[in-house]
Amino acid sequence: MLKFWKKKTPLEDKGAAIPPPEVADTQAIEAPVVAELAAEIIAEAAPEPSPEAASDADQAFDAAPIRVAPIETAKRSWRERLSGSGFARGLSSLFTRHPVLDEALLDELETCLITADVGVATASELIERLRARVDRREFADVNALLAALRTELVARLKPVEHPLHVGGRKPFVLLMVGVNGVGKTTTIGKLAWRFRNEGRSVLLAAGDTFRAAAVEQLQTWGARHQVPVIAQGSGADSASVIFDALQTARSRGTEVLIADTAGRLHTQSGLMDELAKIRRVLGKLDADAPHEALLVIDGTTGQNAINQVRQFRDAIGVSGLVVTKLDGTAKGGVVFALAREFGLPIRYVGLGESAEDLRVFDAAAFVDGLLPTTLSGNA
Repeated sequence: MLKFWKKKTPLEDKGAAIPPPEVADTQAIEAPVVAELAAEIIAEAAPEPSPEAASDADQAFDAAPIRVAPIETAKRSWRERLSGSGFARGLSSLFTRHPVLDEALLDELETCLITADVGVATASELIERLRARVDRREFADVNALLAALRTELVARLKPVEHPLHVGGRKPFVLLMVGVNGVGKTTTIGKLAWRFRNEGRSVLLAAGDTFRAAAVEQLQTWGARHQVPVIAQGSGADSASVIFDALQTARSRGTEVLIADTAGRLHTQSGLMDELAKIRRVLGKLDADAPHEALLVIDGTTGQNAINQVRQFRDAIGVSGLVVTKLDGTAKGGVVFALAREFGLPIRYVGLGESAEDLRVFDAAAFVDGLLPTTLSGNA
């Protein structure tokens, strides 16, 4: 009898379960590692599996223990991640140039806030509060002003500091929306990693049937984090894909379903109407689905983010925000403008490329990362 040797994939070496293929008319996108594995096996070596075997494989996957590497403490702090942003650099330079309390310091501080996309109304209100306290001689030096600025900024973000809790529903349906280029699909991959590390079963729905290669991109994330992906053919109806994914998640007892959607401009009425259709279709299986509609915002877009939130909120009923790309050259002040304008929970912020750089939003840590440390020698 001939024996065929098969090289183990990286996932097999780690003992991880590989997502099985879907059956019926819902197609699962197989991982690249699975495709490579199939190519290495001689065609005559294995017969086609029966439907019963496929069903058993599904059950085996769902019952398999989760063997994803545990979340490690982030190696880089919020300050290290945010210190390169335009906001942080502007504030640091400002306090270095103005070592004493005077009107020029307050004027430049207001300009710095507006330039960083904090918003004119928020910046003016904050500076007037600080100016009144300076006039009352409440601050002994610039360090005292800096401490007061920190308190004021944290106070404006605390009301939107609400972490996302996915318990209480099974499956918990998380619908991801946003314009093209904001990092939506990448955010989905990072969320899948996070939830898997929490010990939750996760399913992804490839609802972006509009952008070329969007399904393949989501498939890559699914393979990387050992999460199955439900999809249909190119150009399929997005609502249908997500509806099928919810049916699959319910039948499997999956805890979290994350549904991707096509990136769209808030001015594209046809695509915006599609989001409303997705909500209606999901409601046929679960009247409360989606349980969270997360809008992903690019932190570099500035005040245009306000228009995006307004339009997506009206179309789908946005319940939470993810603000990405806040590291590097991002201005970052748009977080304050969003908090003032909408009061929507900021669930996560993106501070880098790796999975652990999608952080649960922490108002105090965010502000501390933007502000310079205590200024020595100022009086």
